[in-house]
Amino acid sequence: MATATTELIQGPIRANRRTKDLVKDLRPGDVAFIRHADLDATAARALIDCQPAAVLNASTAITGRYPNRGPGLLLEAGIPFVDSLEESLFLSALNSQHPMCYVRGGDIQFGACSGSGIRYSTSELEKRLESAKANLQNELQSFARNTLEYIEEEKSILLDPIDLPDLKTKLSDRHVLIVVRGEGYKEDLKAIADYVAEVRPALIGVDGGADALLQEGWKPDIIIGDMDSVSDQALRCGAELIVHGYVNRDREVPGLERLKALGLTSSVFHAPGTSEDVAILLADEKGATLIVAVGTHFSMVEFLDKGRGGMASTFLVRLRTGAKLLDAKGIGRLWATRSKPATREIAMLVIAAMFPVGVIAIYSPWFRTVLTTLRLTFQGK
Repeated sequence: MATATTELIQGPIRANRRTKDLVKDLRPGDVAFIRHADLDATAARALIDCQPAAVLNASTAITGRYPNRGPGLLLEAGIPFVDSLEESLFLSALNSQHPMCYVRGGDIQFGACSGSGIRYSTSELEKRLESAKANLQNELQSFARNTLEYIEEEKSILLDPIDLPDLKTKLSDRHVLIVVRGEGYKEDLKAIADYVAEVRPALIGVDGGADALLQEGWKPDIIIGDMDSVSDQALRCGAELIVHGYVNRDREVPGLERLKALGLTSSVFHAPGTSEDVAILLADEKGATLIVAVGTHFSMVEFLDKGRGGMASTFLVRLRTGAKLLDAKGIGRLWATRSKPATREIAMLVIAAMFPVGVIAIYSPWFRTVLTTLRLTFQGK
């Protein structure tokens, strides 16, 4: 991990209230200005992919609720990170035309604005994470209590029939790959590339998961979600579009307006839970034989990263789906850390493979004739 330095860092400043929207416009060398409490791993990885010169935060990246991994990932990537800056600075950056920003230690200056924050170092990060770990038990109790309370409200997922949208894409008697842009999704997608090529499952992208599929060269068959983090390019790729609608009294469908503005047609699927839960339900109810999930959220820290205080719908969906659901989370890291054969072992394998060939050659008449000819030639010299 990097430590705080006093070197001068500079680059055009870009700000957005939502980190996932900021990364769409962020360019290498920019200074990213976010307002993100408890910076999560997924957001941090998205920032890292953009190669910013530095990241500034007008909030507290580690509040102490739980040990979130985002700030640590930025430091591991060697990206300077200044936390807890004034809200007024963020608003000024938000309304600016990307002036040059100068960062030295925890001090920043752009245009007529200047201020100071906390420049994260290894020691500062470790101190804050230790404090957050001490609070984890309290957070776990609250998380478990919320999950049990919401199970009562969302038990319809497990018990009631589901009003499914009509699909053009055939899912019955097929494998279905569902992709969410969650922790480790890139590594896991690369690890199952052979599976996708050989089995050719139906491909479902959950919001930004559609962009993840396109980045790997695979066109999604279905895009499902509230359509807030998927690109226009992905929406126009020709996939079936299904908007996740709420199940409240008003049955709101927030993502529908965006698709209408783009001139795209879609179906609406009203169901409780997260969009990734709804995607799994859709594949299951449409008769998929196996559902492979990449990037989905299941641990408590992942749900806290998403700002959810419980996981009732996800728990119920996995109960309903059973053994049909295969979670590919972490497969990329498992494959990447597999033991590689040493040079000595490879040499021994080659020798073992060549041994029977050598024995056959030595006892063959042709080889003995060659040896006799060579012996007589050298004796003649």
